[in-house]
Amino acid sequence: MSIIEILKQKFGYDTFRVGQEDVILSVLKGQDTVALLPTGTGKSLCYQLPSYMMEGTTLIVSPLLSLMQDQVEQMKVRGEKSVLALNSFLTADERKLAFKRLHTVKFLFVSPEILQNDYILRRIKQLSISLFVIDEAHCISQWGPDFRPDYMLLGDIKNQLNNPTTLALTATATMSIREDIINQLNLVHPNELIYSVDRPNIAINIIHVEDYKEKVEQLISLVNQLNGPGIVYFSSRKLTEEISERLNRNEHLNVAFYHGEMDQEQRTLIQQQFIYNELDVICATSAFGMGINKENVRFVIHFHMPSTVEAYLQEIGRAGRDGKQSISILLSSDYDESLPLNMIENELPSQIQIERFFQWNSRVSMSQEEYAGLNNVQFRLLSYYDTFLGNKDSKEKIYIISQRIEERKNKKIHQLFSMIRWKNSVECRREGLLRYFDEQLKSKPLVCCDRCGINENDFYKSNDLRSSNKNDSWKDRLDYLYRQGKYKHE
Repeated sequence: MSIIEILKQKFGYDTFRVGQEDVILSVLKGQDTVALLPTGTGKSLCYQLPSYMMEGTTLIVSPLLSLMQDQVEQMKVRGEKSVLALNSFLTADERKLAFKRLHTVKFLFVSPEILQNDYILRRIKQLSISLFVIDEAHCISQWGPDFRPDYMLLGDIKNQLNNPTTLALTATATMSIREDIINQLNLVHPNELIYSVDRPNIAINIIHVEDYKEKVEQLISLVNQLNGPGIVYFSSRKLTEEISERLNRNEHLNVAFYHGEMDQEQRTLIQQQFIYNELDVICATSAFGMGINKENVRFVIHFHMPSTVEAYLQEIGRAGRDGKQSISILLSSDYDESLPLNMIENELPSQIQIERFFQWNSRVSMSQEEYAGLNNVQFRLLSYYDTFLGNKDSKEKIYIISQRIEERKNKKIHQLFSMIRWKNSVECRREGLLRYFDEQLKSKPLVCCDRCGINENDFYKSNDLRSSNKNDSWKDRLDYLYRQGKYKHE
């Protein structure tokens, strides 16, 4: 069958979205491929469709358990039975059954961490892996050097699997991040397919507030007035819970909170409730939203400023996947940089912690918490570097690791100030975003950003066509209809 026939038969579509066909043809030619496609364009089809035309198993590395579970369930709903996720959701009996049927699986989802399990890797090496997929591949560069070092070992895993055709998929990667992905995966002259990150149906709005109290008041006002459903992002787990409870209690909205410290089953339940329109708003940390297949999110609000432009673009891209007009709002204040700066300073081990780690390493009777004051993430990161540097003596290891961590901190601070410069710039928001990703804005949408002029009322519930304000002039209503129709048919 041709790729168009498979597209219709397996997925029910008549045409490809932007970039999909080019990526699929590249994979079918056996070319290692790095593809940057805008959020909401169906990146999963880029590996699922060619897999049906290739012998063997497709191995997909996915960053989040909830994401891989969501993708597995979507495939099962579509009728695909030969799909499996190896993760902590499996009970002991389910895991035994999974290994029994492993040789029959066409699509196998794993995390980078589980590939470091010797037994699991041995079993996977017995399979014929024809396609090696890294979903959300920017995590290699953004997460690997910080708190998920197993991402930096994927190149070695690829070699152990006899170098199958490799596909790295992402929606947000600058040129330097793409270079990092290529280097870490040991790709030689891969086919790079880069498409615009612009989402013209998402209006970009930044609202300045004076202090925390005004920020909360503004948030409550917006959540009550904006057409939903929507997502509100926080950098604080505590605030996701507090604001969620306040909105539920006082604002007559169905709101839930979501963050990485919650029980996995609870997170999955909330995710499903949001997908099936049982919630109006999610108050979440950055742990929520990656790969969520919900097309009708109408607004994304950032209570705290993200620490990178990449994270900001990734998160606002969860709005308007159906192509309809949506809005992203960043609540900005003069003290925005203090929280991410503090997080950058504290998430990586300090010089004293690095030195104590190697002292502790020679005194195995003490725990890392007792001796070096390390959290689990910091401990795993230092353990990775310790192993990576092999037989070098402790003094040399301390020096090299300290240098690398200092470089990483400086890079993250540089990314943070790029975000601050963009936020404070007086130019068109969209032009600045695209320039950061080495793009030029070719066509400015009618509803662009607050610098170019947008009417927030257009996004309010009172301006929904089903409940138009009777006091609006016919010109206002006609203008609203024109703009809605423009985006519906673009």
